[in-house]
Amino acid sequence: MLQPDTLPAVIAGPLLRRLEPQRLVIWLVGSRVLPLYLELRLPHGETLDIPLDTTCCQVVPVGRHAFIHLIDVVLDHALPQDVVIGYDLLIDGVGIADWASHLLYADTTMPNFVLHSRIHQLVHGSCRKPHHRADEGLLCVDRLLTDARTPTERPALLMMSGDQVYADDVAGPMLRAIHALIARLGLFDEYLEGAVVTDSATLYDHRASYYHRADLLPALDSNETLRERFFGGVKKPIFTSSTADNHLVTFAEVIAMYLLAWSPTPWTLITPQPPQLSPEEQQRYAREQAQIDLFRSGLPGVARVFAHLSTLMIFDDHDITDDWNLSAQWEETAYGHPFSKRIIGNALLAYLLCQGWGNQPEVFGELLSQTQAMAGQPRDNHLDAVAQDDLLEALLKFQHWHYVLPTTPALVVLDTRTRRWRSEFTLKQPSGLLDWEALSELQQELLDHPSAIIVSPAPIFGVKLIETVQKIFSWCGFPLLVDAENWMAHRGAAQVILNIFRHSRTPGNYVILSGDVHYSFVYQVLIRHRNGGPKIWQITSSGIKNEFPPRLLEWFDRLNRWLYSPRSPLNWFTRRRTMQVVPHIPEHAEAGERLWNSAGIGQVFFNEHGQPEAIYQHNANGKPRTKMAPPEQ
Repeated sequence: MLQPDTLPAVIAGPLLRRLEPQRLVIWLVGSRVLPLYLELRLPHGETLDIPLDTTCCQVVPVGRHAFIHLIDVVLDHALPQDVVIGYDLLIDGVGIADWASHLLYADTTMPNFVLHSRIHQLVHGSCRKPHHRADEGLLCVDRLLTDARTPTERPALLMMSGDQVYADDVAGPMLRAIHALIARLGLFDEYLEGAVVTDSATLYDHRASYYHRADLLPALDSNETLRERFFGGVKKPIFTSSTADNHLVTFAEVIAMYLLAWSPTPWTLITPQPPQLSPEEQQRYAREQAQIDLFRSGLPGVARVFAHLSTLMIFDDHDITDDWNLSAQWEETAYGHPFSKRIIGNALLAYLLCQGWGNQPEVFGELLSQTQAMAGQPRDNHLDAVAQDDLLEALLKFQHWHYVLPTTPALVVLDTRTRRWRSEFTLKQPSGLLDWEALSELQQELLDHPSAIIVSPAPIFGVKLIETVQKIFSWCGFPLLVDAENWMAHRGAAQVILNIFRHSRTPGNYVILSGDVHYSFVYQVLIRHRNGGPKIWQITSSGIKNEFPPRLLEWFDRLNRWLYSPRSPLNWFTRRRTMQVVPHIPEHAEAGERLWNSAGIGQVFFNEHGQPEAIYQHNANGKPRTKMAPPEQ
């Protein structure tokens, strides 16, 4: 193991998180508690020096040599907007150019950012799976920033709308790297209840740790559903085949996953070798290794994006586990066993520290105090099991993951995972993506805004045919087979969200940003018999590094156009029959295709009224950006 004095000071970061004229939130991970000093380089040569003491930099240990730092600086005077502001983080007088030169663009001596007076453009996307064969979509943003010559050419922010990591779908080589990094950084061990193994160290060395984690659950008939749910490789014949046999289990595993997904530095600290595998598993491992190597090669550009662009995040299911809280029956099964509850809680705790904390630090005070108390005194590098269970219990009850940015237009980010409207009819039926109380709060947030950007991980207005297939499977009692999660799947949630759009005091212009589905599309939505609005645009960009099976999507797209054409009577059987959904046809689409299947990143330009004036999908494979063009009038 590396000694503390041979480890780099910074393992990951800095990541620019929530940036406002009088507030800067920055995230990074150090190998020790770092003496940080923030320097801001303003236009005309003015410099601000800000020592970062405990009042504006909180630290949470996650291992012997791993400390998450969240810098939250509140400024007395507002910073200038629409200009480039350079910044440096000094550690013992040494700046970013010395300890993370890969974060700098050519001809610069420090990273920089722009605080925009309004959201004139942004980039967005979801679903970034490291071992998927698709190219890295975040490198499209790196190229945008490289080519930007003026502050107005830079996006106001990057919105990552779900599945930033895949805790439930991990390649063998990535899991091997995770275990190597856990050892190098001394990430905390933990005791495990309800599993064949007693603690995390035993899990990592177990013969079933790679590709056979189902075998680590208790071999009881009553746990069959649990085994299939978490580690059986849940088959989804209509859409995809999900692989859960390397599902992350421990808190340390998820933390290591974040570090390896966001920074090139951790990879330089380890030299993982393949574990003992069967011949068939060796072939799979080698195929996955090729994709992981490509993923690793793009990380300097990814880290550069995070260091230059305010990045906001919200979870979807794969950040925690597939189909998270899909139905009341799922919740009973998952939270009714201590081992599966621990798996979910560990992933949610890692989300809090690596994603949620930077969105709005002020709401997590009590949870952070509990986390610091739990992590502050490990025994033999093991977390206290009682303190960990108490913290995870509080996390699972927490209800403030959503947030609102006071931007122009207002940016409203929804938590569609933890505040679900459970089915009134049967526990197997899909839950609504927001319950009535959360929807009421949403309406209050939207009142009297002239325009708003809503971030909903799953599209509010999706592809009707695919939603119909999901509905049929739900009727038959198998919603898990097809990820039956859409806004229209639950009558109450669908009715309320559509009524919010029709309310006279809610915005006249809505832009809904979504991901989740592994393809991209743009719909314009009109309320029938109301010429005065509101105007609604559903803009979906997915995935950043993931794609839908191409032939299957081609058939879905084609059948959807045939079965749900504007004059089709089938439209009257949908919950959106009071609205007219007009698809935009992507530029270069073949045969009128509405769905664009290419990994990359979405880009939306807004006019002064908060309406989208240009919508693009940047293709990670190097092809020119695709304009999601409006239909012919």
